[in-house]
Amino acid sequence: MVLYLDSAQIEEAQQVIQWGWVKGITTNPTLLAKSPLPPLTTLEKLTAICPGELYYQLTSVDFEGMVQEAAQAREVVGEKLVLKIPATPLGFTVAAHLSGQIACSITAIYSAAQAVVAAEAGAKYAIAYVNRASRLLGDGIALVYEMAQVLQHTPTQILAASLKSSAEAAGAIQAGAHHLTLPLAMLQALTSHEYSEQTVEEFRANGRGIAL
Repeated sequence: MVLYLDSAQIEEAQQVIQWGWVKGITTNPTLLAKSPLPPLTTLEKLTAICPGELYYQLTSVDFEGMVQEAAQAREVVGEKLVLKIPATPLGFTVAAHLSGQIACSITAIYSAAQAVVAAEAGAKYAIAYVNRASRLLGDGIALVYEMAQVLQHTPTQILAASLKSSAEAAGAIQAGAHHLTLPLAMLQALTSHEYSEQTVEEFRANGRGIAL
């Protein structure tokens, strides 16, 4: 399993990568628009920081444009690149064309059927927006489970995104997601529990160790 930072903020990436347990970064057009730097500059800086995969989402609206944009992203990010390609008829065609050359993910999947097509197109990852799917479809965790069932005999892995609580993040993994991408605040939330803090305080108050 890999935990990714879902952000295009350089400062957040620097902070999170220092923790040692976040191994990659996912971006999207909205996140890149929030960066104070131009998208290419942001990608260059994130590439230098990121120890593993860095996701970039194609924004072109035609086949040739998407292929050219993918090549440009590859020049900037190199071997760390994972393309995010929208789950549309055109997107699946582009993924099938590019997946032999560049790692591809299909993003914004809302049905198990789309996950099947993603696998057949050669996608390395199928991305489910869990919380958004709950709002639109009623149960985002069920969507992850259904995707896991149809993908279980394929190499395509599930990346769960749009997670709004630690319980939702854990639920996505339990349902079959292989990886999670989370914003900074959510990654921090994964590490904390009130009873953990309470237990540690009790050890401090009543125990002894070798520290001075």
